[in-house]
Amino acid sequence: MIMNQRIIDHFLLMVFLCLSYDGVRGTKLSKQEDLELENQLKVLNKPPIKTIKTKYGDIYDCVNFYEQPAFDHPLLKNHNYHSQMKPSFYMKESVSTISTSNYKSSRIGLPDRGCPVGTVPIRRTTKEDLIRHKLMPLSEDVMFNNSLNRRKKPLKGYKLAIVHTEDFPGSKFGGAGVDPALYGDNLTRLFIHFTDGKTSSCFNLLCPGFVLLNTQIPIDGVFEPVSQRGGNISDIGLSINWDLEEGNWWLFSTESNTPFGFWPREVFDDDFAYYVTRVEWGGVVYSPPGILEPPMGSSFFPIENNNYDAFCKNMTLLSDRGGRLYTVESQLSTFLSNSDLYNVSTIPGLMYYGGPGEK
Repeated sequence: MIMNQRIIDHFLLMVFLCLSYDGVRGTKLSKQEDLELENQLKVLNKPPIKTIKTKYGDIYDCVNFYEQPAFDHPLLKNHNYHSQMKPSFYMKESVSTISTSNYKSSRIGLPDRGCPVGTVPIRRTTKEDLIRHKLMPLSEDVMFNNSLNRRKKPLKGYKLAIVHTEDFPGSKFGGAGVDPALYGDNLTRLFIHFTDGKTSSCFNLLCPGFVLLNTQIPIDGVFEPVSQRGGNISDIGLSINWDLEEGNWWLFSTESNTPFGFWPREVFDDDFAYYVTRVEWGGVVYSPPGILEPPMGSSFFPIENNNYDAFCKNMTLLSDRGGRLYTVESQLSTFLSNSDLYNVSTIPGLMYYGGPGEK
């Protein structure tokens, strides 16, 4: 049960993550470490059928579906997955009650019509990417006592401002909908984070575990446009759904009901293959020891105004029984790592978060 809870926390925390430093600068590697990274690059960067370069300088290789990193996972060696897979059920985006007169839908996409059918876009990994990833600690340390009461302890520089469903032993969810995520450089990017609760912990596709299906929307792609505080607001709908028939966990763009891909049932323990007991929404920021805590969200404390705050709206849950979809209106708890630097605020159908950090 402890391992299962750790997986839940990392897997369903789709958040804004702001890096306040360049973790590669000044890093010195031994010859052995450099050789290990070179070998890892050979495994990660598969032979491309087509290569696409974006205006931001990212290089995406269109890799044969069956050669993507997910299938390097030892539990997926004998898989029967294919590039035309679809879930048996998906969560349609609920109708928003929020005014959207100044809203724009944020998009992620590749130029040149994306990758050919039968391939998937994989961002080409560099040695600097691997060094940066190596320097990143696990996103949080979760501790338990014998009564299964949960205590969260941020680890090595992470600060959280989130709301979450209550820890009821009988709670079972088959999915959740969340808002956009920020990761990496000064651009606003989609990211995923995965841990098996034991040894594997990584962002995006740097360790096997996520099967990519979409030929045009890459993981760690850049969102366009982005919000301007007090001006035009951009948002995107994301959801994680449990497949009722196959037991896989799918990541969706809810506006277009387009799947990015899925985490296969095989990579989880038996309990998590069928439901989760906790869902979280909110923000995370990170800075290494000795560096000022960075701002979160809009860099201001929330004032419950969509034009000025970072927010999550249409927070919905999918029941594990019968696929019933319902909006979260109550029974949400709050967790703040540092209430002097960050805060969250909730009203029906919305949660706001952010803060100035240290100045």
